[in-house]
Amino acid sequence: MTALIEARDLHKRFGVTEALRGASLAVEPGEIVAVTGPSGSGKSTLLHCLAGILTPDRGEVVYAGRHLERMSDRERTMLRRNRFGFVFQFGQLVPELPAVENVAMPMLLTGAGRRASLTAAAAWFPRLGLQGLERRLPGELSGGQSQRVAIARALVAGAEVVFADEPTGALDSVAADQVMELFVDAARQSGASVVVVTHEARVAAYADRGITVRDGRASRAVAA
Repeated sequence: MTALIEARDLHKRFGVTEALRGASLAVEPGEIVAVTGPSGSGKSTLLHCLAGILTPDRGEVVYAGRHLERMSDRERTMLRRNRFGFVFQFGQLVPELPAVENVAMPMLLTGAGRRASLTAAAAWFPRLGLQGLERRLPGELSGGQSQRVAIARALVAGAEVVFADEPTGALDSVAADQVMELFVDAARQSGASVVVVTHEARVAAYADRGITVRDGRASRAVAA
């Protein structure tokens, strides 16, 4: 199967620090890939290059046949808005907006109508065990609930690839397992590919396949 998104021989330097030294990674449509490795290994830098947040110094990132490093900043911004979804360690929800409006935001940003966006957003709440929390502000949600809202936000607009950077890093083990079970199920139902960066083996075990990054290189692939 042809890869949906692929990093090829990526190099990235920050000052004197070589964060990536020839890292490569291919993700197929609908595949869930875990990127693991010690702190400072380059795994988050690899994810940010795949997502078009960072541009590699050398190498290429290809998504659906398009080279991200050849795109303008505006084109990459539109790609992240229309085709990619993101889940971060602390959710990064807008604190002044209720949960349902946080979820609807990607659709609103693409120009969808407010009513249609809120209806689509609300449909994700029962799927992720969030019934009755639609009008809660982020400060009124638990850590696990906030992450599930962030997952809904990442998937609501039909993202083809979701990038998750330590999505359970701030959660206890029970909440982490619940979040990952719901995340994987929701991604599979929507058909999205997922790239999840984690240092936790129990989180990586939810993926179809694991990649280990060490010293800026994707050095090992194993079945998860």
